[in-house]
Amino acid sequence: MSTALDEPLEDCIGYLTEGGNDAGVDGLHVSDVQDGEFEITVFQGKYRVNDLAGQANFPANGVQKAADTVRVLFDPYRPVVLNPKLEPKVQDVRSLIRDGNVPTVRVVLCNNGARWLSDGDTWVQEAKRDFGPQVDFDHFNHDEIVKSLQRGDKIDVTLALSGQAIVEDMNFMRVMVGRVAVQEIGRLFDLHGDSLLQRNIRRHLGRANRVNHEIRETLLDTTKADSFYVYNNGITMVCNRLAYNALQKSDYAVQLKNVQVINGGQTCKTIQDVLSDGGPGCAASAYVMVRIYELPVDSADVVREITKATNSQTPVDLRDLRSNDEVQRTLALGMEALGYTYKRHRDDSRSGGKVLTSATVAEAVLAVWRERPHQAKFRRRDLFGKLYDLVFTNLNAAQALLAALIYRAVEERRKGEPAPADFLPYASHHLSMLVGRELLRDAGVSAADVSHKHFEQLAASLSCDVDRYYALAIESLTHALVDCYGERDVSLQQLAATFRRGDLLEMLPANHPA
Repeated sequence: MSTALDEPLEDCIGYLTEGGNDAGVDGLHVSDVQDGEFEITVFQGKYRVNDLAGQANFPANGVQKAADTVRVLFDPYRPVVLNPKLEPKVQDVRSLIRDGNVPTVRVVLCNNGARWLSDGDTWVQEAKRDFGPQVDFDHFNHDEIVKSLQRGDKIDVTLALSGQAIVEDMNFMRVMVGRVAVQEIGRLFDLHGDSLLQRNIRRHLGRANRVNHEIRETLLDTTKADSFYVYNNGITMVCNRLAYNALQKSDYAVQLKNVQVINGGQTCKTIQDVLSDGGPGCAASAYVMVRIYELPVDSADVVREITKATNSQTPVDLRDLRSNDEVQRTLALGMEALGYTYKRHRDDSRSGGKVLTSATVAEAVLAVWRERPHQAKFRRRDLFGKLYDLVFTNLNAAQALLAALIYRAVEERRKGEPAPADFLPYASHHLSMLVGRELLRDAGVSAADVSHKHFEQLAASLSCDVDRYYALAIESLTHALVDCYGERDVSLQQLAATFRRGDLLEMLPANHPA
């Protein structure tokens, strides 16, 4: 899951759902809602202990079960019995669907062997007839994990351009703009795979993504494929060296050293999928525009700025692009002085109890000090986009670190014992806010006044009294739900919607006894 989602292992532990009554779902990840759409990734794993040659196929009955699972889980009106790990997540999804949001589902079938055989494809095709482009099935195995681990290797390629191209030298930078056949893009990705996307800030979202589906349909439509060059925004690449034969007038074979795709990764992967399904003659007349920037080796900042500019329409995982902001560097230095490490980049491999990611810190600050717990939980993709200034303006290292420690302590208690209340799977951010209020109230300081002078005392108080703070926060939320719904039973779908909309904030004024 960590490799497929490109997320830290510690985050992916929370996505595990394996156990009795898991409906064949070993893991479930739900994205934030954007433009009325959201993505669900369902994981099912099969591991062959007695056959480690890596040749056993994923079982066809596993494919069938996965397709049946999608039919049942994401219909908000079908009854289902699930384990305590999975049910809150599914009811959260069903609540989003009942609110009018449209899910796209990616089913990732994992094993330590080969893909399923033709009988498995039969179940996949039947599911696609039922679901259309809204659901896609992917195979994922040890080879994919190895490819991910090798992404740090430099990639040198020769790219065949078609027709004429424009080349300009400016400000220690060379730029080439040209036209490339989609078969050439497919060839590169067949050879190097996702290693070409190491710096790309968007993961491949699968065929079920609406935009990728439209790209796919254009390539497969013989009346539109000729115009793909016009319809598509193109692909942006960066490299450290760009060489070609300037004596010829067209059809250059361009040699690229240490090349990466920084925009258009979705287009590249969709082209690869279409050509793989349709064969070498598919989309034979389709071309795509390619922009290539030759940059010095020590140009990481320039790459980030280009990536940010060309991907600005999708603020997902923008934390890498914000990582060199002054506030981010200041937080890293401040936390280091307090004995902690602040990971500004996603690809920073450091981990441990004294290491905090910028994403975790942003989420905690928005919930605890900015008192927007519903946005912290359900608008994670905006933390380094639309909500960035709200989170990081006037934020010092002590405030950021204390918020993260509060959130971590709450999560440890929520996950570490049987839930005393049905609402707990949705409540971590609200509980963290309430714990933060009580902690500051005991210390007699405001959030704005927290600094390195108070940190040691506040951290010690949190460690000593966190169980009491946590119990009081649960009690406070319980009373707020009674104020909201009375004594009647509330379904998990209703609870998920309540916490998502932030309804309880009106029941929890700042002076409410936490």
